[in-house]
Amino acid sequence: MGFEAGQPVGEPSQDDRMWALLAHVSGFVVSIVGPLVIWLVKKEESPFVEDQAKEALNFQLSVFIAALALSATCVGAILLPVVGIGSVVYSILAAIESQKGVAYRYPY
Repeated sequence: MGFEAGQPVGEPSQDDRMWALLAHVSGFVVSIVGPLVIWLVKKEESPFVEDQAKEALNFQLSVFIAALALSATCVGAILLPVVGIGSVVYSILAAIESQKGVAYRYPY
């Protein structure tokens, strides 16, 4: 089940919103592990949490791969902080939107 970006998704419960928020915020705290654990635990219980945890996991995987590729080069090492700051900013934006009950899509 997919959700359209920026659209309310039929009033997810407060618990669902909290889990979606944690999926996005845990990404910059524990990288891939946080969204993965939330997705594995909650995927059968809530379509909203499943969708947002998969979105957060996909974004954190992309950030992880970009960080690996950038750290392998001298010029990339200079750009690595930009990727880290972008990851934190987009994760916070996603957490705010998911707390409102809106299915967030990362703009990449």
